[in-house]
Amino acid sequence: MIAQRILAVLAAALLVGAVAVAVLGPPSMPLGAALFMLDHDMMQAFQGGVEAHFDHWMWDDVVMPLLVRPAWLLPASIGLICAGASLTLSNSQRGSQRSQRRRF
Repeated sequence: MIAQRILAVLAAALLVGAVAVAVLGPPSMPLGAALFMLDHDMMQAFQGGVEAHFDHWMWDDVVMPLLVRPAWLLPASIGLICAGASLTLSNSQRGSQRSQRRRF
């Protein structure tokens, strides 16, 4: 019950944040440019951290394609995943509370 509500609130916050980034930022600003505007040294530290803890292919094949996508896309997609998980938990809990009477 609590996990469903946490996921619903997280989904709402991420979707509102994605809309805010899409509306307030320049059109189709890549995520990498937005992160660079926040902190100039963060990209180098992030790349060093990814390459130190994971294989080199992780930076090239997973992180770099995300950094060239629009900045609003990542929070929007995570928000949609959280919303789906929240609805799934809601439906599974509702199904387990049904009456156990036989139907004739």
